[in-house]
Amino acid sequence: MPKVDWWPVDKVVIAYLGAVTAIELLNWSRLPNPWERLITHLAGAAIVALAAHYPANRAARLIHYWYPLPYVSYCYKEMGILIPSLGRPNADAALAHIDFAFWGANPTVWLERFNSPLLAEALEIIYAGFVPAILLVAFLLWLKQSFREFRYYAFLIALGFLLSYAGYFLVPARGPRFFLRHLQTYELHGAWLFHWLSSTLDHIESAQWDCFPSGHTEMTILAWWGSRAVSSTLFRVMFAYTGGVIFATVYLRYHYTVDVLAGAILASILILTVPRVYRALGGDTSGDQSRDR
Repeated sequence: MPKVDWWPVDKVVIAYLGAVTAIELLNWSRLPNPWERLITHLAGAAIVALAAHYPANRAARLIHYWYPLPYVSYCYKEMGILIPSLGRPNADAALAHIDFAFWGANPTVWLERFNSPLLAEALEIIYAGFVPAILLVAFLLWLKQSFREFRYYAFLIALGFLLSYAGYFLVPARGPRFFLRHLQTYELHGAWLFHWLSSTLDHIESAQWDCFPSGHTEMTILAWWGSRAVSSTLFRVMFAYTGGVIFATVYLRYHYTVDVLAGAILASILILTVPRVYRALGGDTSGDQSRDR
């Protein structure tokens, strides 16, 4: 029987599922459809284990590379159920107070002086493109057959997402577009795609408490850093894109500036520490890529 091939991302994902399962078991009676969540967690862990146990199987190998994508998506949605079900306290007032104490104003309100439908349109497109931008780096690494770099990038991105979800759980907040709406003097408007994009994001995120830290800030910084493995050109393009995303988070009223700062700090910590963590979990940052093909 071939040696079990546990990847660092597997260990992080299973640890996360285990931690969330423990929280759910301790609060079983407070959750809607708790059996559904438990079965989903167990099935998810089983799929990871099967992929690790059959590294020579082509289908299992493909799943092993790409399973973090649906997993982090499910975990994001799950937080939208856990936080209100467990009665986590709303941190919007505290975050807004920190912003106001530092700036002497609410940044989203102050930015109203730069009202521009074209600017709002451009920033909404940039903001909505954050997941495709993250996936672009992964797909380009895949097309280059840079499998070792792909595995490292998948680990970095999965860990970044899961840590941001832990932040949502510890500091639940919905953001200034909801909490400070009564202070805004006008609704944002765009030119063409703005309303469709914003309504789509509202549909996806309206039930979420995903403000602190700013996942858009954290994950775009991580994707920018990971794009070095693709090309210097993409690295420069992603740098400019990251700046646009960070500005968009506040201008479009999705985040407080303290969220943005927290996301940037978390991304910086991960960039500095993940290489050591990855190696400690058995990851290879210097081996021959050909063995992963």
